[in-house]
Amino acid sequence: MTGLFSNPKRHLKKLVKDGDYVEALEFGKSLKVKFSNDSDYLFIMGAIYFILEDAKKAIPYFEKALEIKNDDVETLMLKTNAHLLLQQKNEAIVCCKKILKLEPKNYEAFGLLEKLESA
Repeated sequence: MTGLFSNPKRHLKKLVKDGDYVEALEFGKSLKVKFSNDSDYLFIMGAIYFILEDAKKAIPYFEKALEIKNDDVETLMLKTNAHLLLQQKNEAIVCCKKILKLEPKNYEAFGLLEKLESA
């Protein structure tokens, strides 16, 4: 059991994998100072907030993760979906365009962009 706590990100991922989102959120908050510049940690925390339907709190985590690792399509996709939950169409369009710049054949982003621009 001590192995999980010697690698706190692994423990955080396990909590998420097990569906213990509230516990994962509390544990993740305790790691904020140590991992505030770790894109994986930031992605996980943003994803937890997104899963818990708090897109407004998720977006800053995704933005910070993208400052560190700006070519992360998975983070961009979750950020797009968070903007959509908040009915922020223009921000979602910007994210889709960034995804397509990185992955021109990303059909999910392409389809979503077409839908958003035609609405």
